[in-house]
Formats: sequence, structure tokens, C-alpha cells
Amino acid sequence: QVQLVESGGGLVQTGGSLRLSCAASGRTFSNNAMGWFRQAAEKEREFVASFSAIGGSTFYTDSVKGRFTISRDNAKNTVYLQMNSLKPEDTAVYYCAAWSWAFHTGTPEYWGQGTQVTVSS
Repeated sequence: QVQLVESGGGLVQTGGSLRLSCAASGRTFSNNAMGWFRQAAEKEREFVASFSAIGGSTFYTDSVKGRFTISRDNAKNTVYLQMNSLKPEDTAVYYCAAWSWAFHTGTPEYWGQGTQVTVSS
């Protein structure tokens, strides 16, 4: 059974940092794109960042460019999201996701259960 388990969420003040981790089990994802989405209260889930499996290309939504960094450790089957200079508008439930192939096109096949990030002003 494939599982994606997020950790690292919490409460932080504006300007602070958090590092989210997503540990995958049940299969390896070294040949799959992995990434992060988030969903704020009363809003739709949105793409945040992804890491392709070919060439190591990374992609970010405009609102987090320069502040968030996605990385992955294929040996640990884990993807990370380093979040710096956090803002109250970053408050959301963050979800780890894995696509069925090397790039982040289409809807991810696998999802984690989510981890809450709250940024206080």
C-alpha cells in the first residue's frame, strides 16, 4: 500500500521558517515527479512546488518563488519543502503529492493526508 506521510507543520510567526517532509512508502518514487499543494480555509487546493524526476527541474507557483525550496532524497524516498520568510497568506494545509510519471502534468496519483501550517501576524 502506497503512503505519503507529511510532517513538519506547525505554528510560526511571520518571517519565520518551517521545513516540511514527505516520506513515501510502499513503492519508490525516484522515477516520478513529486510535489506540494496547499489548501487554505474556504479556498481551492493550489499547486505550490514540484520536483521532476528527469533533470531535477523544479517548479514553483509565483507567490512562493524565492522563499520556498523543494528538494528530494531518492535514497530516503522523501521530498522536502523548505519554507522561509513565511507570511500569513501561507497559512494552509499542505499536501504532499506524487505523479504517475516523471513530470508534474495532470492530477497527481498519490496524496498525503496533509499537515497544517499556520503563520501568525
